[in-house]
Amino acid sequence: MSVLKRALMIFCCGTILVSFTACKKEGPAERAGRNIDETVDSAGKKANDATEKAGEKIEEAGEKIKESTK
Repeated sequence: MSVLKRALMIFCCGTILVSFTACKKEGPAERAGRNIDETVDSAGKKANDATEKAGEKIEEAGEKIKESTK
């Protein structure tokens, strides 16, 4: 391999490495997106918990109505 080809290959490999490390940096848009995802996940979990609690209360009320009609 000639010196020029080796230099070109080293330059290309270095460019690829630099581009990969640049992609790992998280910018403000990525942070905002991650925060939005976490907020949506948290809200979903809270909504599921509230739905379960409401379902339990409805079942309890149904049982009380059933007992009062006996």
